[in-house]
Amino acid sequence: MNWWCENSPHRGRDAVICDGAVRSGKTLSVSLSFVFWALCRVERGELCICGKTITSLRRNVVRPLMARLRELGVPCRLIVSQNRLEIGEGYPLGFSLFGGRDEGSADLIQGATFAGALLDEVALMPRSFVEQALARCSVEGARLFFSCNPSYPQHWFYREWILRAQEKNVLYLRFEMRDNPSLSPAVLRRYKRLYTGPFYERYVLGRWVAVRGLIYPMFSQEKHLCSALPAMSRYLVSCDYGTVNPASFGLWGQGPDGSWYRVREFYHDSRREGKLLTDEEYANALEGLIGKAAVESVLVDPSAASFIACLHRRGLPAKAARNDVVNGIRTVAAALGEGKIFFHPGCEDSIREFSLYRWDEKAGGDAPIKKDDHAMDDIRYFALEVFGGGGAKTSGFWVGSVER
Repeated sequence: MNWWCENSPHRGRDAVICDGAVRSGKTLSVSLSFVFWALCRVERGELCICGKTITSLRRNVVRPLMARLRELGVPCRLIVSQNRLEIGEGYPLGFSLFGGRDEGSADLIQGATFAGALLDEVALMPRSFVEQALARCSVEGARLFFSCNPSYPQHWFYREWILRAQEKNVLYLRFEMRDNPSLSPAVLRRYKRLYTGPFYERYVLGRWVAVRGLIYPMFSQEKHLCSALPAMSRYLVSCDYGTVNPASFGLWGQGPDGSWYRVREFYHDSRREGKLLTDEEYANALEGLIGKAAVESVLVDPSAASFIACLHRRGLPAKAARNDVVNGIRTVAAALGEGKIFFHPGCEDSIREFSLYRWDEKAGGDAPIKKDDHAMDDIRYFALEVFGGGGAKTSGFWVGSVER
């Protein structure tokens, strides 16, 4: 937090990068350091704080930061309508908030001038947005503050900034989960059980490693198959739609202990069966899969708009699923590792794909091979809905009424 202070050997650095494990304390550390530096070193001018989206930035950075500042007696206020944070007394410093969601986000920041910038989860932002934000920090003495979780070693930020930290006059700090003093030994053990393979190395040890081999090596027929299903309290359906490519539908039920079970599935491979099915025929198959189960929601491949419309005409509660591939794979892996999802032995195509679903080592990034992945896709839709925050993308808009 004090790397920029006069008595620090790193005071001449132009930037700091904090990467490493999840829940390691890097976000809070770097955001407090950024604010302390700004309060002590910036006399005038605007600053900026950037995240993947405005919603995630407020949730993960701004609100925890404001809570700590108030504990320290530092006045601060968030002006939501202006995406602006003000910190300090009298003439407070202004911090503009930006979301770097896609390539078009660079336009939002163009033309501004900043005395410093904090970029949280920088590895998730488009390179064009990051470079535009850095170009805006043209005030004399400006400093840059970065934080991120590791990704694949060919990622542009790792190659351009972390590997060239000395050349760019950057202080690089790698955090491990054990660096967070607020995590108890029990919580640390839980996280170590939660992740396996490359996700363990990235999210627990904080390393930039490539993914290779099986995507779900933790899947075990001995551990994850369950022929005697319990009584179910809730039901969901997940669908990966295909015409030429296979289609995969799964019926999920929640047991009394909170675990979820893939009760049965429908899988149609037109090449194998020698027959293409229409939306109406797929809808008939889906209704047969559901049977008498009181399904809360039918999660459908978001690209299958015509199929979603067909299900709506039949009165089925269909909606577009979240299609975040890497986050979905991580969520499925965590659910398997924690013993939260199980499969009836009759779900033969899911079981078969678990043994075939692999990372594409030639892709240069985190991408699965687009083969033997149709049940894997519908399982991913289900996992993101239940364990990943739920629902399709929302605006984050919320309204309340308070009696005055």
